[in-house]
Amino acid sequence: MPRFDRGLDRRPRAHRLGGETHAATMQLRLTRFAERLSTSYWVVPALCVAAAIGLSQLAQALDARLTQHEHDWYLFQGGPEGARSVLSAVASSMLTFAGLVFSVTILVLQQASNQFSPRILRTFLRDRKSQMALGIFTGTFVYALLGLRTVRGTSENLDIESHVPSLSVWLAVVLALLCVGAFIFYIHHVAQSIRAVVILSRIHDETCETMERMYPEGVGLDAAETCQEGAPRGAPSLVIPHDGSSGVLLTVDEDQLMTHARRAGVTLAVVPMVGDFVPHGSALFEVWGEAGSLDVKAVLGAVGLGRERTLQQDTAFGFRQLIDVAERALSPGINDPSTAVQAIDQLHDLLRRLVLRRFPSTHRLDDQGALRLVCPRPDFDDYVRLSLDEIREYGEESIQVARRLRFLLEDLLRVAPDFRRGELERQRSLLDATVTRVFEDARVAAEARRAGPQGHGPH
Repeated sequence: MPRFDRGLDRRPRAHRLGGETHAATMQLRLTRFAERLSTSYWVVPALCVAAAIGLSQLAQALDARLTQHEHDWYLFQGGPEGARSVLSAVASSMLTFAGLVFSVTILVLQQASNQFSPRILRTFLRDRKSQMALGIFTGTFVYALLGLRTVRGTSENLDIESHVPSLSVWLAVVLALLCVGAFIFYIHHVAQSIRAVVILSRIHDETCETMERMYPEGVGLDAAETCQEGAPRGAPSLVIPHDGSSGVLLTVDEDQLMTHARRAGVTLAVVPMVGDFVPHGSALFEVWGEAGSLDVKAVLGAVGLGRERTLQQDTAFGFRQLIDVAERALSPGINDPSTAVQAIDQLHDLLRRLVLRRFPSTHRLDDQGALRLVCPRPDFDDYVRLSLDEIREYGEESIQVARRLRFLLEDLLRVAPDFRRGELERQRSLLDATVTRVFEDARVAAEARRAGPQGHGPH
């Protein structure tokens, strides 16, 4: 079985996709760059600093042109020393505010990582409200510093023409008052953001957005494997390894892969699934057919790898985060089944959205009906197993978890089409077996088998 050598390129130029491939590659890079920016905590503060610099320049330009009368609303009457005192006080207090915000943010990240899961830190890093609060403080600090350099003269030295930027000082006071309000809002926001229900709801909402992108079609039978008879047979003619740094498969541009496979007249299969770890040298693509005209460099450019999973195309990663929170809550050190039930609530909603969603086929055909692309992705049964297996195992001794899981399964079975019931019924039988094994008292076991939307209480 031949393997691709990056040092050899025998492809004729007529088969290269040129500008089209370059545009697709640039679009993929821009998408990755945007994803990195969305989780970068410095972007919004940097923009606020840039805005503060612009505001300072504008205020200084207006100060140079505005006439100053005794009763002007923007007039500062404290003289040069007073202006310096005000601007210095604003600058020093804003630096203290910024340091406090940074410290509180680090403590929140540590608390969330320890109590919930390290994988939810991306959610906090994407929090625009916290970024904006830090940006307001740092921007006001920069504004005050820039204003200080425009104050000239003293009351004692009359040889130097004094200049007090009245409008700039007035705006510094306004920004300081704005920062006080922003600080109060930040404290409230941080206190709310570390609540379990807020974290779980945020993960749920982000997962729903990814789900809408990856599974946009409505009710209907899965396009499952209508072309299984045409699936690749035998050993592939070419295996394309990953020759870069190891990482997680984040994105796959199926349209570009389909275009390359169709033009080369081959069948192309992506070996790992989105979210899988790809070590250096492992198989990334398998090719069936005459692969001499396949643009391997362009094919490799149609996938993106990174250090950790994201929700860009990986719907299962959202499920993974919710499951991690539930498992951490069920650990002996925390023992908080109510938080686990809140995580199951979000999983229940996601599965209910998926149970009637049409899953696209992993096999894509061209216009002539020939198989060109095989791209693996999880199906509904995979999501059910991912959502329930580990929680059932870690929460086997909790009646609350058992009742909530049963309510989830019975609700899904009421709405699931026939071709989706198999895994749900299997999970219900596994839950029955777990309850029978763990709760030896028949009365306790009977209580654990009662479905409950809250896992406890009168229902």
